[in-house]
Amino acid sequence: MKILLTGATGYIGKRLLPVLIDQGHEVVCCVRDKNRFRPVSQSKKISVLEVDFLKALPSNDSIEDIDAAYYLIHSMTSKVSDFSRLEETSVKNFIALIKDTNVKQIVYLGGIANEEKLSKHLSSRKNVEKILSESGISITTVRAGIIVGSGSASFEIIRDLVEKLPLMITPKWLNTRHQPIAVRNILQYLTGVLFREELYNRSFDVGGPDILTYKEMLLQFAEVRRLKRLILNVPVMTPRLSSYWLYFVTSTSYKLAVNLVDSMKIEVIGRPNDLQKLLNIVPISYKEAVSLAFTRIEQNEVISSWKDSLVSSTKDNYLLEQINVPVYGCFKDKREKEIKNSVEQVINNIWSIGGERGWYYANWLWGIRGFLDKLFGGVGLRRGRTNKNEIYSGDTLDFWRVLAADKPNKRMLLYAEMKLPGEAWLEFRITNNGGKNFLQQTATFRPKGLLGRLYWYLVLPFHYFVFNGMAENIISFNKE
Repeated sequence: MKILLTGATGYIGKRLLPVLIDQGHEVVCCVRDKNRFRPVSQSKKISVLEVDFLKALPSNDSIEDIDAAYYLIHSMTSKVSDFSRLEETSVKNFIALIKDTNVKQIVYLGGIANEEKLSKHLSSRKNVEKILSESGISITTVRAGIIVGSGSASFEIIRDLVEKLPLMITPKWLNTRHQPIAVRNILQYLTGVLFREELYNRSFDVGGPDILTYKEMLLQFAEVRRLKRLILNVPVMTPRLSSYWLYFVTSTSYKLAVNLVDSMKIEVIGRPNDLQKLLNIVPISYKEAVSLAFTRIEQNEVISSWKDSLVSSTKDNYLLEQINVPVYGCFKDKREKEIKNSVEQVINNIWSIGGERGWYYANWLWGIRGFLDKLFGGVGLRRGRTNKNEIYSGDTLDFWRVLAADKPNKRMLLYAEMKLPGEAWLEFRITNNGGKNFLQQTATFRPKGLLGRLYWYLVLPFHYFVFNGMAENIISFNKE
């Protein structure tokens, strides 16, 4: 069968794609930016349709023969007050794209919404489901709460809290009950409902076997990690303070923290149904899901991470708009170092930069810069990187976004997502001149107004030492 997959570069979409291919389907992946799309399979059954559901739609001739479509788009990436409107625009454009095709079923991943008073996030999910159900196309909705898996937002936030804080002073919403579900079970549900006509025009709440408070989730996570943690709840922490608490301690952005806190005050427990039995799915416990996630992490096999999504950014710029480094009106710091040893080792060093490896020189200064970025509402350094040795276009790299990761042409280009009075790029190239190989490392800064120029001159002394030391160590570093 031919399947249209939206959200193909998202956390669930990246994991669902190889499962659909293994089941023999042909998949058309809808992506906003082709440069961010890297399928884990090189199957000829994968094709790409570049489409932004917030803008004018392309011709849909190439998808006239699709049999089913997955709607996996969520818009918590914009201003807190805007995402509901953007989600409504997005889903209406999605319907317009597929309405004249042969599609028989829409599969939608929504949120469990059984309380009378819902958060803005859950209310928006419910509204999207309503709009899809009014499209005239059969829809099957799988509703879930917290998804537990390596790289998921909930998993990474809980991991940050547990592994960094022996003592936690927490808000009262940590006593809210929830029904977490393993990402493996989610994929089983999403594929299991496909083309099951008895499931058309029905909604199902899905969850794991455990109903836990957030506090219990933190403590059980600590048990799996063999850590002792003390959690004290206080009744006086306001939603704003709670958002700041999550923002400074974890790798989440502030706008995402606000939406998360808003949702965390709502009890999320699924209503019983027969879907688990019908699809013969064995539910995975919370602690087992955490253990499975760490197995993936330890084996360096994390397929997708929420941090690589644009939801983790503080900027709304599309990557394509920054791919060409500007020439005029910019300050540049250019270093060129001769490579006297292995070029391959230098390439590996570039592709391993950031995260646990660090930035090869004065990591404590990078840490201070990340802390200051957090203070001013930026992303800081806590996003790290998804894979220790591989990096791809669209990935996050601490407070940078990878615009180009071109190994054959020995080039990597990064775009700064930190708070700056301007825009910044960092580029690495390996060139050959006169039979000799050189590393070219170029930092480009395009200032905004007088403040931007003052900023450049203020950090210029640090650039001299940091960028020079970084280039020197990239060409000389050998972990062996």
